[in-house]
Amino acid sequence: MTPPLIDSHCHLDAAEFDADRAAVAAAAVAAGLATIVIPAIERANFGAVASVCREFPGCVPAYGIHPMYVDRAEPADLDALRATLAREPAVAVGEIGLDRFVEPRDDGRQAFYFVEQLKIARDLGLPVILHVRRAIDPILKQLRRIGVAGGIAHAFNGSRQQADEFIKLGFVLGFGGAMTYPRAARIRELAATLPLEAIVLETDAPDIPPAWRVGARNAPDQLPRIAAELAALRNLPVADIITATTSNVCRALPRLAH
Repeated sequence: MTPPLIDSHCHLDAAEFDADRAAVAAAAVAAGLATIVIPAIERANFGAVASVCREFPGCVPAYGIHPMYVDRAEPADLDALRATLAREPAVAVGEIGLDRFVEPRDDGRQAFYFVEQLKIARDLGLPVILHVRRAIDPILKQLRRIGVAGGIAHAFNGSRQQADEFIKLGFVLGFGGAMTYPRAARIRELAATLPLEAIVLETDAPDIPPAWRVGARNAPDQLPRIAAELAALRNLPVADIITATTSNVCRALPRLAH
């Protein structure tokens, strides 16, 4: 019997799912998913994330301010974040981090909100779910400075050396749709060769669709096929991949185990 899957990163609250969210959630359950982690992206969607997690069994929240949304943030949002984390059963502070890809951007503003959210996570003893696009080294620098209780480096696309640094700091690395593209040689090499205990699976739905859904909306029911892709890369049975990655998510996000 195949063990249950965990989607460690899915924005099920997103507007792309407004028309058929219940059907998407039901399809995920039918596909064998036991848990879906839903990270917030800004104060304005904290309520939506909480609502989805109350409505659909197996959905669990994380709360944070995404680096691509800091232009809409204000310092009071950090107080709201702390209050929400105290009130809601969150598994992590997230999605937080830095993004050095999207233009225009304000690196200083991103850094301020990232650091302040790391401090909140540290104070509350919570892990973090990190957005690390083209910003891995500055993120690692802050993680070494402000110790947090590990977490997940979502959609990892760095070097082996950078991966090893995250692992040393107690993090696991998220792999999903990007890993399924034959041209994604570096990501596929990492997925094939990193210690299995350092890998978790994710969809990032509705974003980062896998190779077989190019141009379409991604959804959490695609995770079993993503798991099969990782199994093929590592020459392991799919059940072993699912068992390991589920265990890894629960270790990275300890509140999932309770």
